[in-house]
Amino acid sequence: MTEPVIALRGVRADLGSRPVLRGIDLTVHRGEVVALLGANGSGKSTAIRTIIGQVPLSAGEIELFGTPRGRFGDWARVGYVPQRTTAAGGVPATVTEIVSSGRLSRARFGVLRKADKEAVRRALELVGMADRAKDSVDALSGGQHQRVLIARALASEPELLIMDEPMAGVDLASQEVLARTLGEQVAQGTSVLLVLHELGPLEPLIDRAVVLRDGCVQHDGPPPRAVGQHALPGHDHVHPHDHEPIRTGLLS
Repeated sequence: MTEPVIALRGVRADLGSRPVLRGIDLTVHRGEVVALLGANGSGKSTAIRTIIGQVPLSAGEIELFGTPRGRFGDWARVGYVPQRTTAAGGVPATVTEIVSSGRLSRARFGVLRKADKEAVRRALELVGMADRAKDSVDALSGGQHQRVLIARALASEPELLIMDEPMAGVDLASQEVLARTLGEQVAQGTSVLLVLHELGPLEPLIDRAVVLRDGCVQHDGPPPRAVGQHALPGHDHVHPHDHEPIRTGLLS
């Protein structure tokens, strides 16, 4: 196997005084698609937030692209899609403005040049939102908001996508667009770690499933399609709106 793009070793994390992750090991190799599954409260979203630095470690270590996370600074290589939220976070903005914000990590001196604007245009086309580029995000449906968030992550042309329940509460048409978009990224070699409450249209893309239960890894291996959904220890259906709270900034 190639060197992992994500490696967690003995990771523990607390929210307040409550232990949420209890010494988990998790790897994602280059070009691999790994689904993080588990019942509500099992620690899935906390694991994601720990990887990107929103939740501090109480023990263990995390590496991104072979570099300890504390020393990792090349965040343009990482695209992050938070749990479903409004794309603009309540700030008036157009679709293009939101997606362009995802390109700033690659822009010189914060100025979008021709290549940056082309990357934004491609990202909008990938998620089927090019025709809404000038529209206010306030005019979008929930599924369209999610497409914009994914386009924002894709605009930086990341090598690694980290996605927290990208399909939750999204209409079927948008789910199919997002599955096709993700498939195209995977075909180009993008590595993906995503939290899911059910596999849905993404099922054919999943290489490995990691199931959490009470902050511990209960299964790391074939996805449910190979072993049977009910055979996975600790995997229960989670309703789309049963989310752990999250802030939307990558390192906020």
